[in-house]
Amino acid sequence: MPSDPFEAERPHLLAVAYRMLGSRAEAEDVVQEAWLRFNRAQAGGEIHDLRGWLTTVTGRLCLDVLKSARVRREAYPGQWLPEPVVSFLDDPAEKVTQRMDVSLALLVVLEKLTPEQRVAVVLHDAFAVPFDEVAAVLNTSVSAARQHASRGRRAVSEGEARHTADLAEQRKVLDAFLAAATSGDLNALAAVLAPEVVSIADGGGAVNAGRNAIFGLDKVVRLYAALFSRRSRDLESATTDAVLVNGDAGVLFRGRYRDGSPLLSVLSVAVADGRITALYNQLNPAKLGSLNDG
Repeated sequence: MPSDPFEAERPHLLAVAYRMLGSRAEAEDVVQEAWLRFNRAQAGGEIHDLRGWLTTVTGRLCLDVLKSARVRREAYPGQWLPEPVVSFLDDPAEKVTQRMDVSLALLVVLEKLTPEQRVAVVLHDAFAVPFDEVAAVLNTSVSAARQHASRGRRAVSEGEARHTADLAEQRKVLDAFLAAATSGDLNALAAVLAPEVVSIADGGGAVNAGRNAIFGLDKVVRLYAALFSRRSRDLESATTDAVLVNGDAGVLFRGRYRDGSPLLSVLSVAVADGRITALYNQLNPAKLGSLNDG
């Protein structure tokens, strides 16, 4: 257990920041800035409730990042997906990364909230921060903070892909999807997809990916049948590894096409009632971190 009081709180602060920002790199930057402010405040004897103080500081820093990120993401090429937290099933660090786990299905819809709504929902609903402290982070009244949280919750409930399956069911459904897509069996592929299924791919302008989300069973079946057919035809080498993506079932694809271009992607799913309701395909190398070196 860390003897440094800040280091003892670091996993908590990373979890807060990641839920707010959807980027591990940005979360780590925010927590580093919180550490600098902690050192200055500690020297002045200003801190009485360490976790409360650090959570408030981290929340304010995240609010600033969210406000500036909104402008950047409006100009983002194509669809924006969160930076996934990927762990291998036999990775001893898996239990540590699970502290930051929050489903991509939730992070995707949180991205649609205003910065104030997102901060209010994350702090109050995920980390039980009282509304008077949320109000202090947002520099607003308690009633306004409650309103931000209420509107944020409504948007989440209306926009989040259905995702109720446990990990075992997710893995079973994902394996069936991969088998159907690999074999080109369109009927089997359709059988594991929900009628309202959506597919979102993030290439970040660096990798070819659809610029728009794909909605509906027929379109998603055709999309993945074509994608796996192209991979089967054009890949020179490839590996496929079962992984956890933000604690949910996912798969890591790595390889190289015959033209020399690399394949690196992380696919994860939302699952309900035995069918996939959403597919999230992260292809942006900038968001795949150390997987580039794997």
